[in-house]
Amino acid sequence: MGYDNGFVNSYIPNQSSLLPPQLATELYNAGRSRDQQPAGTYAREVLEQLLIDLSWSSSRLEGNNKSLLDTKELFELGQQGGPLDEDTLMLLNHKSAIEFMVDAVPTEGIIVPVIVDLQAKLMRDLLRDSRDIGSIRRRVVNIDGSVYTPSSIPSLLEETLNAIVDKVRNIRNPVEAAFFLWVNLAYLQPFADGNKRTSRLSANMPLMLYNCAPLSFLDVERSDYATAMLGLYEQRNVAAAVDLFEFIYRRSIQKYSVLRASLSAPDPIRIKYRQAMNELMQFVVLHGRTLEAAFADVHVDAADSAALRLIANTELDQLEQYNCARYNLARGLTQRWIDAGRRR
Repeated sequence: MGYDNGFVNSYIPNQSSLLPPQLATELYNAGRSRDQQPAGTYAREVLEQLLIDLSWSSSRLEGNNKSLLDTKELFELGQQGGPLDEDTLMLLNHKSAIEFMVDAVPTEGIIVPVIVDLQAKLMRDLLRDSRDIGSIRRRVVNIDGSVYTPSSIPSLLEETLNAIVDKVRNIRNPVEAAFFLWVNLAYLQPFADGNKRTSRLSANMPLMLYNCAPLSFLDVERSDYATAMLGLYEQRNVAAAVDLFEFIYRRSIQKYSVLRASLSAPDPIRIKYRQAMNELMQFVVLHGRTLEAAFADVHVDAADSAALRLIANTELDQLEQYNCARYNLARGLTQRWIDAGRRR
């Protein structure tokens, strides 16, 4: 079973649809941000959690044995020295690739170089032949457990990849565009390795541009994912992929909308100690006292002390002329304190 270029060529943006149109519209309405904000804002707001979720789930689908807790600790604590095993390297590469994508897509858009760079970051130090990293495939690949053999003609792969990206950019519904990009990159297999990883991360690009909830692929069983891919590879039948996509995107919408709402809610510690924060800032900036000494003259519940100290240190780090008025601080005096080294 070889590659059928009619799968892409017969697709006409905004006339054809791989997802049922009603479902695509429903998922878009459920996942889109209601605010008018710059592209990529939604993804950046939930980035810390997205890095963990998408890196772990995508790596797990590749057979990675690290747990979700292992992934969280790795990203929070960083590399602790010593040689890296393949599972750790795969997770770190995912993190780097997602961070790159969140920065690049809002400014560059969905273009072939960004997708190629994404594959390069995902596969860094994981392939023996460095020529297979960040370049169009020049050799035959086999799909385990399938009779499908992708095309191995470099010029055709490059031409089709460009056609896929051109069509994605013209699809008005970002959810349909995400699904189209996901299945077409996986079906084409334009790279020597890392195609499924690249397709999963790339599916987030249209969602990012339209400030929709990201797609994390959490809670997907490897057998279900394999079934969806086999239907695509061997029959160009996306029915199982549609069911899987709906399941995982509804889960993502639910998780990240709740997370985003919690992040936008006022910090209860800040609300409770508004007046205390004013006094702390003035003690330190105007009167030259240490933050520890300032705390001695401000009433703070013992249970809240550590949290308020963290907030106060953060505010002192970020205090500038243009934002000092909220603490009733004069610009000139604040600048002198900053020039003196932000002593506290």
